[in-house]
Amino acid sequence: MTTLSQIIAGNWKMNLTLSQGLDFVDVLLAALSEKKISRKLLLAPNFTLLAPLAVACRDSVIELAAQNCSDHESGAFTGETSVSMLKDAGAAYVIVGHSERRHIFGESNALLAAKLGAVVGAGLRPIFCVGETLEQRQQGVADEVVTRQLTESLADFSGSRLIVAYEPVWAIGTGETATPEDARLMHAEIRRFLRTRFTWGDEVPILYGGSAKPGNAAELLAQPEVNGLLVGGAALNPESFLEIAGV
Repeated sequence: MTTLSQIIAGNWKMNLTLSQGLDFVDVLLAALSEKKISRKLLLAPNFTLLAPLAVACRDSVIELAAQNCSDHESGAFTGETSVSMLKDAGAAYVIVGHSERRHIFGESNALLAAKLGAVVGAGLRPIFCVGETLEQRQQGVADEVVTRQLTESLADFSGSRLIVAYEPVWAIGTGETATPEDARLMHAEIRRFLRTRFTWGDEVPILYGGSAKPGNAAELLAQPEVNGLLVGGAALNPESFLEIAGV
């Protein structure tokens, strides 16, 4: 089995202004100047922060991800942002199919497949999110739902630098709790799919994105096939993010 470097990605969602984002990065850079880290650190700020944060993070170990992208390269698509614009602003990664994009904005597997193609075509690396709702888990179809998301969105995937993030939607803001064992089982299922679908399936990092925080990060990262974390709320505080990253 390929040994993969662990990735700690912080998704800021629709939070933090430019000054707050720059202050956040200053805290990270100060801490990282005193301690080396073997894990890869990613930040996914709002589109408006990408360019200035790219300057602030230049020559550091911190890389930037966009939270979303258009499947179109250009044109009359008011409010959309193309992958070439994201790349020009300093993003190296793009989150595709986050649960909030699926469930709030109704993004389909077909649309996400097109976005994945756009990301790869621009030379950026996609972080493709999958996961089931509470109702789907209670119905016992969690594996089926996640496999369908992977199958339909990756059917024509032509790149080889994929990252997958598993988000148990049922464990985010519902009062339900996902355990490290829940993560282990679903990550193993995702790995089986990747090995079947791609010759390089063992090389795909699989991140866990279900309410990761300092109190459970180490145990989650110790699970087989958990190659990193996609952190939401706990990534809005630099000290919390650093603790999760092991700094």
